[in-house]
Amino acid sequence: MMHTLNLQTHKRDEWQDITAKVESLVQKSGVKEGHVMVYCPHTTAGITINENADPDVVKDVVMRLDEVYPWEHPKYRHMEGNTAAHLKAMTLGNSQQVIIQNGELVLGTWQSIFFCEFDGPRHRKIYIKVMKDAE
Repeated sequence: MMHTLNLQTHKRDEWQDITAKVESLVQKSGVKEGHVMVYCPHTTAGITINENADPDVVKDVVMRLDEVYPWEHPKYRHMEGNTAAHLKAMTLGNSQQVIIQNGELVLGTWQSIFFCEFDGPRHRKIYIKVMKDAE
């Protein structure tokens, strides 16, 4: 079962917790045992799983990514001027897979699934595929 999630971002760097949306799709699917793939088809955005209990974790990660990949650098050559966004997206990756057990996502106590925007604001699509284990 493939689903499309449409998102709107409002800032250049913005992380959106999409866990509840993914959970809702898993519950609607009726899959009790399997896994879900969350995939971002954009080259300047990504998907990650990390802590959502303390918002400073996201702030710290964004700060550190900005330090490692500054928005402007004299040696960047990409004509669109968003090389840093491409580098950040490659570092985090474009997908995450989560196990489904007893109809629920298997995530750690503090874990959430994040859509990570690095070149906003933009309209984005995320693809979510819920897959049932073979019996």
